[in-house]
Amino acid sequence: MSDDTLVHFDKVTKRFGDFEVLKNLDFKVKRGEKVTIIGPSGSGKSTVLRVLMTLEPINEGVVYLDGDPLWHEKRGHELVPASEAHLRQMRKKLGMVFQQFNLFPHMTVMRNLTEAPVRVLGLSRKEAQERARELLDMVGLSDQADKFPPQLSGGQQQRVGIARALAMRPQVMLFDEPTSALDPELVGDVLKVIHRLAEEHDLTMLLVTHEMDFARRISDRVCFFDQGAIREEGPPDQIFTEPKNQRTQEFLHAVLHPEA
Repeated sequence: MSDDTLVHFDKVTKRFGDFEVLKNLDFKVKRGEKVTIIGPSGSGKSTVLRVLMTLEPINEGVVYLDGDPLWHEKRGHELVPASEAHLRQMRKKLGMVFQQFNLFPHMTVMRNLTEAPVRVLGLSRKEAQERARELLDMVGLSDQADKFPPQLSGGQQQRVGIARALAMRPQVMLFDEPTSALDPELVGDVLKVIHRLAEEHDLTMLLVTHEMDFARRISDRVCFFDQGAIREEGPPDQIFTEPKNQRTQEFLHAVLHPEA
């Protein structure tokens, strides 16, 4: 594996019962790369992120994160199923922003951002709070630190979710349809924050989204998933302007011209 490969799905299969949601998937993401996954519902897009977050185990193949197996660990020359301790260590490298905000409603915004860095990363409370204030300023919510999530709009809660994921200093940020639960007028603020992240920080980002204009602007590479496999991938201008695969063409036509 080349040194700049940060995420590597090596012939990964994931089944739910008899249904193969990922089929012998080969997929790599380079360090610092911004990759967007698009495709129809049920194509396996979100499963890629859930596998990476260790929320869904795999059936076959190996997932590597920064050169280390994710769902396995090395014992001598063999790979054996990962222990919970190994999974906990690997999770520290990942931050995820979900469709639903998944904030702790009984904790203030500040505590939502500081609890895990203190407990998991071992930061001092002071250091965690300083980091949280910087992140809240970055997402435009520096005046909301003492509020509780139910007091915020959906867009504000999602921006807190982004800040909370960043507070863990992840190597990879995962975004699973981060705007799908928002009212249309709140989508723009969240997308601006993610765009700013992509522009100003050397983060590796993997996004699943239905926001095609956004995918085109933010991505280094776009991957079209269908039936558990990558059917086409390339620079956003090529995918959105001159897709070569017929299934990609059909999908984009349906999404971009729903009235046609």
